[in-house]
Amino acid sequence: MFTGIVRELGTVTAVAAGPEGGGLRLELDAPGTSAAAALGDSVAIDGCCLTVVANATGRLAFDAVPETLARTTLGRLEAGDRVNLEPALRAGEPLGGHYVQGHVDGLGTVGSLEPEGEGARLTVEAPAELLRYCVEKGSIAVHGVSLTIAALEPDGFAVALVPHTLAATTLGTLAPGAPVNLEVDVLAKYVERLLEARIEA
Repeated sequence: MFTGIVRELGTVTAVAAGPEGGGLRLELDAPGTSAAAALGDSVAIDGCCLTVVANATGRLAFDAVPETLARTTLGRLEAGDRVNLEPALRAGEPLGGHYVQGHVDGLGTVGSLEPEGEGARLTVEAPAELLRYCVEKGSIAVHGVSLTIAALEPDGFAVALVPHTLAATTLGTLAPGAPVNLEVDVLAKYVERLLEARIEA
């Protein structure tokens, strides 16, 4: 479980074929996350939950299987890219964002990123199967960052980025056309499932 509050910006140092073939091994320079991580721990990378398979001298390694690569942007990463990192929530820690599972529901596409006061306004085009779970002032995770939906459009949504988010995450560097990992609010999916069961009954 995560909260969508990015704790560190990591840097991709290597991308290689995974040990089982068909996947990738990602190596990241992430001294802050590495200091508290153990083998087997979960870390969200741009909103995708992966397991630590190696940890040495401030660098972490993760294996991404074909299913993960097909559903996320992780297969597009190259050495030098920056990524949003969040270790899994520990018991007793504050829930600063919203409930995030680290299970990417699909990809969106950046429409625009425009200055808005001291912050910025980000628009994202999203598939209809994800927009059905979105409501104005509801929560959504974009590249692992917990955000509040400021406006809904027929083909996407807009979020307001405060200066801290621009400084502490990769969202301020997004360009129009860039793909982003999206995770909708899991509570909306549970409500839909429960209502479907009642209707069918």
